[in-house]
Amino acid sequence: MEQNFTIKNITKNSTNLEVDWSDGKKSKFNYLWLRDNCPTAHDKDSRHRMFNILKVSNKINPKKFAVNNEGKLEIEWSEGDHISYYDQNWLRENCYTIKNNLEYKSPYKLWDNSLQNDLKSIEIEHDEIMSSYEGLVRWLELLHHTGIAIVKNAPTENNSGFKILNRISHTRETFFKTPFEVINIPKPNNSAYTTHALRNHMDLPWFETPPGYQFLHCLVNSATGGDSSAVDGFAVADYLRKNEKEIFDTLVNVHLKFRDMDYTQESVRSYYAPAISLTKDNDYHDIRFSVATMDALDCHPDLMDKVYKAHHRFGNLLHDDQFQIKFRLGPGDIFSFNNRRLLHGRTEYDPNSGHRHLQGYYMDRDEIIGRLRYLKNSVNSNQ
Repeated sequence: MEQNFTIKNITKNSTNLEVDWSDGKKSKFNYLWLRDNCPTAHDKDSRHRMFNILKVSNKINPKKFAVNNEGKLEIEWSEGDHISYYDQNWLRENCYTIKNNLEYKSPYKLWDNSLQNDLKSIEIEHDEIMSSYEGLVRWLELLHHTGIAIVKNAPTENNSGFKILNRISHTRETFFKTPFEVINIPKPNNSAYTTHALRNHMDLPWFETPPGYQFLHCLVNSATGGDSSAVDGFAVADYLRKNEKEIFDTLVNVHLKFRDMDYTQESVRSYYAPAISLTKDNDYHDIRFSVATMDALDCHPDLMDKVYKAHHRFGNLLHDDQFQIKFRLGPGDIFSFNNRRLLHGRTEYDPNSGHRHLQGYYMDRDEIIGRLRYLKNSVNSNQ
């Protein structure tokens, strides 16, 4: 429900209008910010800003200002013969003074091996997602907040994952094609296309922006072995932050080198990034870990021993039963997860005992979060 706050008083200083609100809160609105966000600044159809802030001087200020008879903040500007009208609710909703005084709350629900006893909590039926927006929102919330969801009872025909993924948005194409086939092949160009065990890892860490989410759709899994594992990299990073700060700081501050060694590619893809990266709020942003594709490190010689020991400790925790969960995918399961948070792996399997075939899809993180935000805003606006 929208709350209505009203402006009680406005004062002017050299750079801001200072607003006192009816609930006792105070706001500062910078003059350039106000002029840049005049409601007339945006094209009504594209919603792109058409006003060019560079065309006014940095001395611009209100000649006159008041709350008018319609309840809007009316400002007559010192330049450009222009008057702006601001909705009070819009000002309050976009007040950066109040936002910056709020305590940051992470959207992430960190988890450890205790999730093993409650795997039902991350499962959702395929038909629930396909038949209702409530089901789609629940799936997206699991993906965004928990980082993992297992869709149950999906169709098992080739390429059938597209239909459910298109409920979210478009997939991200890579040179592996979409979907990519996770099967045992002769002369494999990726260790996923073997029967070997795979250590917990992020996919494609040698991209500047690795895919945000991954969807592994199980079509067949009748072979002995090939069980899945997953670990919340954010939870492991949080453990280090609270208990082994020196190791945490090394993983945040020293860039590691990752490289694609795919013999089928006429391209050399390489990228430097820390194992743990943080957001502007010091929340967790990315976990970049892959024993298979970490290149020969070339950090400063005075740091090398420290870096390797930190990487060694991090890697062991990422495979510790205190943190990881283990499960077996069955036909019709879609293992969905945040590729830049959750690391995934599998046990070795015997190709002579049966068949194992997964189809994989990628999607950028923006698509998950953007679709969830849109759906939740749509529900709120209809209430």
